[in-house]
Amino acid sequence: MVAMEMKLVYLCLCLYFVCHGIAGVRASGTYNVRDFGAKGNGVTDDSQAFTAAWKKACASSGRTKVLVPAGTYFLNPIEFNGPCKDVNDLIFQIHGTLKASTDLNKYANGHGWVMFGWLDHLTLTGGGTFDAQGEVSWPFNNCPRQKHCNPLPSSLIFLYTNNTIVKDITTVNSKFFHVALLNNNNFKGSGITIKAPANSPNTDGIHLEGNYGVTLSNSHIGTGDDCVSIGQGNSFVTISGIACGPGHGISIGSLGRYNFEKDVKNIIVRDTTIINTVMGVRIKTWENSPVQTTVQNVTFENIIVKNVGNPIVVDQTYCPFPSCDHSKSSRVQLKDINFKNIRGTSAYKEAVILKCSQGLPCQGLKLENIDLTSSGKDKAMSICLNARAQFSGKINPQLC
Repeated sequence: MVAMEMKLVYLCLCLYFVCHGIAGVRASGTYNVRDFGAKGNGVTDDSQAFTAAWKKACASSGRTKVLVPAGTYFLNPIEFNGPCKDVNDLIFQIHGTLKASTDLNKYANGHGWVMFGWLDHLTLTGGGTFDAQGEVSWPFNNCPRQKHCNPLPSSLIFLYTNNTIVKDITTVNSKFFHVALLNNNNFKGSGITIKAPANSPNTDGIHLEGNYGVTLSNSHIGTGDDCVSIGQGNSFVTISGIACGPGHGISIGSLGRYNFEKDVKNIIVRDTTIINTVMGVRIKTWENSPVQTTVQNVTFENIIVKNVGNPIVVDQTYCPFPSCDHSKSSRVQLKDINFKNIRGTSAYKEAVILKCSQGLPCQGLKLENIDLTSSGKDKAMSICLNARAQFSGKINPQLC
């Protein structure tokens, strides 16, 4: 009898807490931005509604979802930050289109347009689109001409996240980088579509810095700069199944410009097609590096190139500006760099460019089964500087 009375007391207490909102405050569930006032008409600023839905989702527990249904949602710069302490599976599901403000004064904080930061187990998906309307801002980008410039805002930033999944989203016409991955662990991206015109400045598709464990696969990237750019401090990055073009190809670098830079190690780019780009697969480092760093254990493998300007490039004399200081060689040490099974056509006669640092020549530079022919009138050739490469299998054009 006593046991029965205790069960009744416990049941009454639970009902009391639920009725008074105590037990339900941190319940899991789906948070539709429409329920928080989002209009989805492409004109009304829906930023406040998105922020309110995010706060509710982040404050809940277990598995939770922010839902963005069909519609066009105008958003000013917005941050979806954690930590969300009791959430172990956070889904941000976008079915509609997010449209960015074209007023550059709105981006004074320098953090970009949409940022996800300090989160664990985030999944961004749903087939939706991020439209940054960058074509309005591109004329104000002076970074291609000036060494010291103020970059325009990137579209989608992931900062200090763990175990993030991004799949089946589209980003178009970024003002600067489309996607920036900064200091993340275990990031997986797939089914990503990125679009911008070939003449759009600095619109890198996906840019990486300071990440550990990144997998990018089965995505289509066509833009005005690198399809994927791998910056300083990255390790254990695998890129596969990318359809790249237009753009500048897939690059490691540029590296060696700043004194805070860290090593780049264990990078794989494979099973990828690059079409109508300025470059193919490339490593680029600055001369006059302020600190010595290392790029080690890199493999470019099973790459098909079609009408690509320079399909294979190692450039340790990189400087894109009219005035450059050539007094000191690059202090970025390249070790164990492999180019394997790369074939197709080169739009320029310089199909292979190997320019290593004079002070720190490349170590363990290897080429295997390279077959590149010219798509123009001139016969394909190679250019070498301070490069002692090992080669095996078919090598066309012959190395200098």
